[in-house]
Amino acid sequence: MAIQVGDTIPSVKLKHLTDNGMQEVDTADLFKGKKVVLFSVPGAFTPTCSAKHLPGFVEQAEALKAKGVEEIVCTAVNDPFVMRAWGEKHNVAGKVFMLPDGNAALATALGLTMDASGHGLGTRGQRFAIVVDDGKVTHVAVEKPGQFEVSSAEAVIAAV
Repeated sequence: MAIQVGDTIPSVKLKHLTDNGMQEVDTADLFKGKKVVLFSVPGAFTPTCSAKHLPGFVEQAEALKAKGVEEIVCTAVNDPFVMRAWGEKHNVAGKVFMLPDGNAALATALGLTMDASGHGLGTRGQRFAIVVDDGKVTHVAVEKPGQFEVSSAEAVIAAV
């Protein structure tokens, strides 16, 4: 079952690449005590994700922070090296935290995976945006396959 408003973000341990090497991130800690927007893309460097989804959140970071969002987190079923390179390409520093979900553990725990095997991509996270306040989900927007409407930065700004 997919995560819903009122649910608690699950605790999942993921690996994140920093300047000091690989660091473990526990999602329960990441979302504790603050308002966070988590958005997921099917894959780094893919067309819609690179042209619209991630850049929209980078461009709208200040508008989201003005609405009380303390952190913006981008996740994708990609490895930490790819997520770091993709973030660097889009100048996310200080705006969007790139959270790799290499084994689809977070997407699975959220109940928001999809089978992209037909495109040679295996299991991926669906395209979505979730607003979390102190670990509790306050807004969930999951895109229909092939769509990019309800999870955009602008849609999230309207929802928070």
